[in-house]
Amino acid sequence: MAAQKINEAHEHIAKAEKCLKTSLTKWKPDFDSAASEYAKAGESRPVRGRGDLWESLSSDLLLAVFQLCAGLTAGFVLLQEQKKMPEAIQYIEKACMMYMENGTPDTAAMALDRAGKLIEPINLEKAVDLYQKAAGVFENEDRLRQAVELLGKASRLLVRLKRLDEAAVALQKEKNMYKEIENFPMCFKKTTAQVLVHLHRGDYVAADKCVRESYSLPGYSGSEDCVAMETLLQGYDEQDEDQVYRVCNSPLLKYMDNDYAKLAISLRVPGGGGKKKKAAAAPAGGAGGAAAPAEEDDDYEGGLC
Repeated sequence: MAAQKINEAHEHIAKAEKCLKTSLTKWKPDFDSAASEYAKAGESRPVRGRGDLWESLSSDLLLAVFQLCAGLTAGFVLLQEQKKMPEAIQYIEKACMMYMENGTPDTAAMALDRAGKLIEPINLEKAVDLYQKAAGVFENEDRLRQAVELLGKASRLLVRLKRLDEAAVALQKEKNMYKEIENFPMCFKKTTAQVLVHLHRGDYVAADKCVRESYSLPGYSGSEDCVAMETLLQGYDEQDEDQVYRVCNSPLLKYMDNDYAKLAISLRVPGGGGKKKKAAAAPAGGAGGAAAPAEEDDDYEGGLC
């Protein structure tokens, strides 16, 4: 009886997988039918006594497992169509929890990552949560390269959401991970992102501290990234809008990830309202003459960028 039930479950799984396949004559997966077959597979629970994985799960849990597998396919489509989003997310998160409990954390993390990508156009807040959970799974497995990539996605979305305090914390964690895996060029880039975030938070001290702490990173002192941030902080501190504008519109910052590039070009000097006037030049022909009035240059009137 148990063997028969297992065979029935495998048959339903095979049918579900067939429903999800596409071909020249079938362009779209049949998610509804796949979900139905997965549910039937969950109902085909063998009797207890054989001690295998199937028997270690209750019928309800097995049913949930296969329904959740369908949730990782059909549920994603529902997300894209903005239908039943809470239910779909619950399926995905519960499925990932069970993947972890059954010793397949990689599958859990990848599913969370995929869910984050699909829900991102609909709900940025939930996407951040999913990316951070996926990063946590990889971090627990000491797979820091995968973890830090997902943290980077979360950090960028936090910036887009203007949750800058949280973005600052996330960026520091990213930077620490990159330092641990000795990817120092990425540490340099994260320092630049930190400076931009802190200046938008109005915290010059924190921005300056990030640069000073990065001096201990191999190769940072004197690097292009370091010089740019030192110049930016000097201009910001001295309210020199020209200097800040030049740094923020340099290729180094303009070609960062889009969310950080936007921070750069929208950065404003405190108290600034126009381009800093240049000192009047002495008239040609000698001393004693009245100085020519400085020309008003309002190219950047109304603030930087």
